[in-house]
Order: sequence, then structure tokens, then C-alpha cells
Amino acid sequence: MKLGDGVEQAIHSVTMLSCLQPGSTLSAAVKHLQAMSGAGLLEAVPGPKGGYRLARAPEKITLLDIVLAVEGPEPAFRCNEIRLRGPNPYSCKPAAPCTINVAMLRAEQAYRAELRRVTIAAIMADLKAIDRDGAIAARTNGFLALHERKSGNAA
Repeated sequence: MKLGDGVEQAIHSVTMLSCLQPGSTLSAAVKHLQAMSGAGLLEAVPGPKGGYRLARAPEKITLLDIVLAVEGPEPAFRCNEIRLRGPNPYSCKPAAPCTINVAMLRAEQAYRAELRRVTIAAIMADLKAIDRDGAIAARTNGFLALHERKSGNAA
């Protein structure tokens, strides 16, 4: 399975947004922020100090939420019933579901279950644990010092 680059950008964006002070926003530099806003993960704030901020707590946003917002809810594997239209088609509709489709959907369910298990809060905790010298935090704080838009209105 291959996910688009937008998924990586979206996950990084959400992790950065999770570092904002209450009421602050970041500008809309990533095109997938609008899709995540439509999915209820982010809040779009209009105006000169507007931008995006989390619409949910980091504990309530999973990697699956982000993937579905960016890529859509359709399964990665779509059975086209080649059994009926391929080079050696069945003469009548098979009674049992396509075993290949069943296996692929089972694998996708496992993949989605794992993405559903990982929250943005967990990713941030993992980052904090590996940031022994504080370099990641310093880089994040430096970025936010330049780009965070403080509106004074808490979400």
C-alpha cells in the first residue's frame, strides 16, 4: 500500500499544531489542512490572525483519522470481480466471496486498527522521550516563535 505525500505532510502539520498555545493558529501552508478541517480534525480560523488549530485534543486524533481525511475512506484494495471478467471467467456468479478480496480486506482492517491505536498525543510523547538533548523541542519552539499567530481567543 502506498500513501500519498500529503499524509506525511498532514501528520507533521497536526503534530506541529498540537504544540500551539491555546487560542493560537498557524497559517495554511499545507493544502491538506482544509480536508482535515472538513473532517473535523482542525478548526479554520478566519481573519488576519487566522489559520488552523486543532479541533480536538491530541489524544482524540489518530493516525487513521488523518489518513482518512487526506486519502478518503475507500479501501486500498478494490475487488473488480476479475473472476467474472478475466481471461478464465466463471460461467455463473460465484456463491462465495472472492477469497483474495477477503484476505486483502482483512489485512486492511489490521492496518487500520493499528493506525486507529496511535494518537497524536502518543507520537508527541514518543518524540519527547527521544529528544534527550532538546534539539527537537528547540527547533519546534523556534518555528512557532516565527509562525504562531496568537489571537487571544481560546479554542
